[in-house]
Amino acid sequence: MRVVSLVPSLTEAVAVTAPGLLVGATDWCTHPAGLAAARIGGTKNPDVPAILALRPDLVVANEEENREPDLAALRAAGTEVLVTEIRTLDQAFEELDRVLVAACGLPRPRWLDEAEAAWAALPPPRAPRRAVIPIWRRPWMVLGRDTFAGDVLARIGVENVYAGHAERYPRVPLDVLGAAGADLVVLPDEPYRFTADDGPEAFPALPAALVDGRYLTWYGPSLVRAPAVLRAALR
Repeated sequence: MRVVSLVPSLTEAVAVTAPGLLVGATDWCTHPAGLAAARIGGTKNPDVPAILALRPDLVVANEEENREPDLAALRAAGTEVLVTEIRTLDQAFEELDRVLVAACGLPRPRWLDEAEAAWAALPPPRAPRRAVIPIWRRPWMVLGRDTFAGDVLARIGVENVYAGHAERYPRVPLDVLGAAGADLVVLPDEPYRFTADDGPEAFPALPAALVDGRYLTWYGPSLVRAPAVLRAALR
């Protein structure tokens, strides 16, 4: 079988489970290290002719990360496209099983069982801490409603102040963020690369937790270590 992935998380999931299947991946697919698949552009601007030239049996995509016109062009050319929707941790486990087992015909990977066990073993969170979770600056954007990362944080005791916002990734002025009633600010290193020198200074009244964005936003083999890594960063 020949698979092209348009989603970094799914690229890693397929490549770790069955390296020989993956023939194409986006420029943003950084894991696993040394990935030898052909590069076919970005998640938002894939090179459709290049994908078709790889003669894939299946293209895996995501409703948030990829654009419908690109997926429609692939379908129109006769290519099977599987589009995932992942807005909660439970959805992530279901969709990973659908991609790897149902669509690719692989045995269920051990890492997927280990990931589910790692999250199931978490103790009930104590009184949640309220947080703002910026994902961009200039302009400031934060996690809003109905996001995978927000669900991940909720399971380790972090309540997103903007979880009830009408938008999934609202733009909020910095002064409004600072007055939102948060106990801390969570700063991932992707999509915007917040660092110790770029981000915490904007929230002088709040403790800042710098987190590895891969463990917060990726759904794949990283989910095995994500509970421990994120809890350590937020401790």
